[in-house]
Amino acid sequence: MARKKVLLFSDFGVDDVIALLYAYYNDEIEIVGIVADYGNVSKESALKNVAYLQKLTGAVRPVIGGAVSPLTGDLPQYFPEIHGVAGLGPIIPENHEAQETLLENFFEVREIIAKYQHDITIFSAGRLTSLATAFILYPETMKLVNDFYIMGGAFGVPGNITPVAEANIYGDPYAANIVLQLSPKPTYIIPLDVTKYAIFTPEMINDLDVYFKQTGDQVGAIIKPLVDYYQNFYKKTYPEIKGSPLHDLLAVWALEPGSEMEFVQVPVKIEVNLGTTFGQSSGDFRDSSEKEGWKVHNVAVNFNYRNFIEDVFHAFKNPPKR
Repeated sequence: MARKKVLLFSDFGVDDVIALLYAYYNDEIEIVGIVADYGNVSKESALKNVAYLQKLTGAVRPVIGGAVSPLTGDLPQYFPEIHGVAGLGPIIPENHEAQETLLENFFEVREIIAKYQHDITIFSAGRLTSLATAFILYPETMKLVNDFYIMGGAFGVPGNITPVAEANIYGDPYAANIVLQLSPKPTYIIPLDVTKYAIFTPEMINDLDVYFKQTGDQVGAIIKPLVDYYQNFYKKTYPEIKGSPLHDLLAVWALEPGSEMEFVQVPVKIEVNLGTTFGQSSGDFRDSSEKEGWKVHNVAVNFNYRNFIEDVFHAFKNPPKR
């Protein structure tokens, strides 16, 4: 079976990196290009992280410099207390400078989509500014994309930035609104409603770390320090939590043909008016035949946790031969 070709948009915080590593170890997903954005870290730091990860894994893919700030016009807010100064927890890459040509090569998004037309999936793990820009600049090209997946939003659960807003949507609601309005087909949205339950306990991470050390896997060896750093934040903020929710990892798992994730088609709207609801994701989940006239998208509402964990462990412990 052919591997699913994915163009990844990411702001490269801890869970983004774990998701990218999962794709690297997975024999069903092939990352064919990476767009590095501002978000958890600056665009420049995100590009440096990509350089670090490509050198570490030896998996070289086209890298594209994405947005540096949101369409709101506000300065981006970074989150070193959650993801580390560089976005890699305690790891600070050295001597992995991003090439200057990567800072403004966004036109290559169009080339990658054209190359894999009708056989490419776009997955966004961060703010949606760059993806919105692609829709505005290349509307006909975007029709060649097979599917769109985004990790973001909070529909029936509290937000993680405000009481009602999730970070990726709140970071640029204007961009999220553009993506969901201009998408030529229903987008797959994996929100906090499900990703908050993608918990990896310290015991699970320790189990993986023992395996990586026993097999001399230097790539897998960075997972434990990354997740431990992430876990420290979650433990301080949510004292009762049993582990770390790896949001983007669950969203990447949803790309797999055999993943057991339940989606429902509902009208979706992003709140862009300033105020307490700024960045809120709303979905019309009513059983009524009368629905809001918003554009309809696929929103994840449930997943098989046991299969998710088993698939992740299988991928990390049985990597395909490169």
